[in-house]
Order: sequence, then C-alpha cells, then structure tokens
Amino acid sequence: MTGASDLRCFPSADGDLAYLDTGSGDPVVLLHSGFVDHRLFRDQIPALSAEYRVIAPDVRGHGSSANATRPFRWADDLAGLLRHLDAGPAVLVGVSMGGAIAVDTALEYPELVRAVVACSSATSDFAYTDPWVRRVQADQAAALAAGDVDGWLAAFLRFVPGERRTTDDIAPDVVRRVRDMALRTLSKHAPGEVDHHVPMTDVRPRLPRIDVPVLVVNGALDAPDLVAESERLARTVPHGRAVTVEGTAHYPNLERPEELNEILLGFLRGLQRRASTECR
Repeated sequence: MTGASDLRCFPSADGDLAYLDTGSGDPVVLLHSGFVDHRLFRDQIPALSAEYRVIAPDVRGHGSSANATRPFRWADDLAGLLRHLDAGPAVLVGVSMGGAIAVDTALEYPELVRAVVACSSATSDFAYTDPWVRRVQADQAAALAAGDVDGWLAAFLRFVPGERRTTDDIAPDVVRRVRDMALRTLSKHAPGEVDHHVPMTDVRPRLPRIDVPVLVVNGALDAPDLVAESERLARTVPHGRAVTVEGTAHYPNLERPEELNEILLGFLRGLQRRASTECR
C-alpha cells in the first residue's frame, strides 16, 4: 500500500501532478479509472515493480493532483510527465478512463508509447448506449445536481458489481477502497465547477495508426456495449488481441488481482522476448 509520503510531484504548467515511481527496468505506467486514483493498483504495483519501473500518476483533478484551471487534455499531461521522467517509450496500462488515456497518448505521442493495455475500456470518444449504464449515469447526475454525495456514491459504486450482481456479491474491502478513493476525488471539486477537460473526438478513425501491441482486457460481467467496443478496438489496431476475465465486471484488477497480474506480466514478458529476438 502506498501513502502520501511515497508520492512525488511533477510541476506542470497548471499545478502539481502527483505520481508514484518505484522499481527499475523498462517503464510501465498505470493509469487509473475515473474518480479514483493511483491506489486502484495497490495489488498490481508490488507484482510489477519487482521486474519493471512502475509509474502510477494521479490524473489531473484526481487524488493528490491539482485541479485544472485552464483547458487540458489527458494525453498532454501524461506526455509531459513521461518526458519529465525520461521514461518513454513506456507500456501504458489503463483501466476504464485510464485505458482511454493510453489510447489517446499512443495516437498523439507515439514516440512515448511501447505498448498499450486497455482494461474495461474503449476509446475516449466512446459513449455508452446500454440502458442500465445510462440509468446509473442519470442517477449520478441527479444526485450531483442535488448536492447528494451519498446518493452519487451509491450510484457510482453500482459499477463495481455491474448489472447482474449487487455490492453484497463483492468483497467488502474492494467496495470500501473504491468508495474511499471516489469520495476523496469528489471532495476536491465544487458544485457547478467548470470542466476544463478537452475531449478528443477523432479517436476511432485513427485507431489503425497505432502500430504497437495492444492488449484489451474485459470483465465478462461488464456492460455489453463497452465489451463490444473494446473488442472492436483490439480488432481495429494492427497488433491487437483481447482476453476476458470471468466473474468480474468493471474492475478485474480489484476482483481478480492475481489473474490480472499474470495477464499483465505475461504480456510484458512477451514484449521483452520479442525485443530480444529482434535485436539478434
């Protein structure tokens, strides 16, 4: 488990961005999902840092990182951090929003990206059509508009089990961890605050340009439209493949950490073997 004392700060042009930097070897960047922070990867960081240099930032507006005061893009923030750390090209591993950031960065800054793992994620221009997800999102928006933090958290936490289960089916520690991280990030923002994030809107047509290995990982119980879109991502890039983690929804890394770690380490070691072969 990491604490505040383990974090370092990158002085970006719009405030400090927090990140963890541990281990040594080829760089692997862990990009968390929305409303949480780098602690989402508590179970991945020790396993990966035994063999690799692991960099786990708090995305702007999340965790210990500064909120935005001007327009920004996720990919630009990440590129600035990687250049500051002289850590490219890196393997980018992202969950949900983090996977979208990884794909965006591979398109905008290909020289900084060695490979991409997109877990429970599609492209940043993806919009849910699944009725259950849309209802949960509507409940979140209504609670936020009413200033109902508990109502927003209750709706947000429904993504942990997914549509076909309840939070009673999930280990209490997993639910508590997601809740604590989300509450911390939510507390950083004020009602009616301007959203300075500038989304990328032309991602899907450019996917064939991503000329690095891409691994897509889905929980079998995640939203069907997200699973379908992420599998389409794997088919569209030149070097993509998809795997499924059974019995999990949006957070396979939390529900099946050992299985997810094996998937990641297998992918990373495969990259190393491929690089060694190419150098002969």
